[in-house]
Amino acid sequence: MSNHFQYAGDNNGAYPDAEADKNFSFDDQSIRKGFIRKVYLILMCQLLITFGFVSVFTFSKATQDWTMQHPSLFWIALAVLIVTMICMACCESVRRKTPINFIFLFLFTLAESFLLGIVAGQYQADEVLMAVGITAAVSLGLTLFALQTKYDFTMCGGVLVACLVVFIIFGIIAIFIPGKIIGLVYASLGALLFSVYLVYDTQLMLGGNHKYSISPEEYIFAALNLYLDIINIFMYILTIIGLARN
Repeated sequence: MSNHFQYAGDNNGAYPDAEADKNFSFDDQSIRKGFIRKVYLILMCQLLITFGFVSVFTFSKATQDWTMQHPSLFWIALAVLIVTMICMACCESVRRKTPINFIFLFLFTLAESFLLGIVAGQYQADEVLMAVGITAAVSLGLTLFALQTKYDFTMCGGVLVACLVVFIIFGIIAIFIPGKIIGLVYASLGALLFSVYLVYDTQLMLGGNHKYSISPEEYIFAALNLYLDIINIFMYILTIIGLARN
């Protein structure tokens, strides 16, 4: 799937705005708290939609068969995913203007959820449930860590982008070197990388004493970054479980 490139675009697109707007309205505690509440509310809605799709594809053989009989749906979903991602990453008015920002985010979430459901349908139900549980625990733990740690991860944006580029190159190379070991290494590195990204994006959203933060007007982008972090963590954990069980 295209998750690597989504992240490369999303994270890269958000950070210049974050640096430029780091002091924008975040001195007001009520604005910051309202921003954080809005981001997490949007994120929870996205995750509910996504794991609803995952559940349907995992437990309904009829849904899997119907999707296999209509392969055009995959390409339609992929096209919607790419178009909405590019629009939100490159066009500030699409991200900030209501209701167009919610419409684009909803379409993006539906497309991503459908594609992720197709992937999850290739695994056993217990493997998917295990991956969901581990992802939930990891995401909660990393969020609490981001809240408590004194280390400022927002200063590591350049390093993370460099790591992401190397990871993408490694993924391309891994395509030509198939094998269980290379697959496990690749998935483990992916889970680790996006775990760090989750801490990074969480601190960008929190603002406060961190060097960089996202403008309160970028609540859609903040939610999108966190959503993609969690989805990628889930996918790589699911891959690890699947490979470990052959």
